[in-house]
Amino acid sequence: MPLYEYECPKCGKKLELRRSMADSDLDIKCPECGKGILKRVMSLFSSSSSGGSCAPSSST
Repeated sequence: MPLYEYECPKCGKKLELRRSMADSDLDIKCPECGKGILKRVMSLFSSSSSGGSCAPSSST
């Protein structure tokens, strides 16, 4: 299941939840204040690889 990030517009609480893609946009009440409906926010991620570059090097 994917990991989604949410934020409460009322209290500003941010949290990550594992949810199915089908459930990712269903309303969730904020567990902190109980008043706001969480909004999904853009997640940033990084990746790394071990080894050389993906593109072939050109030798001149």
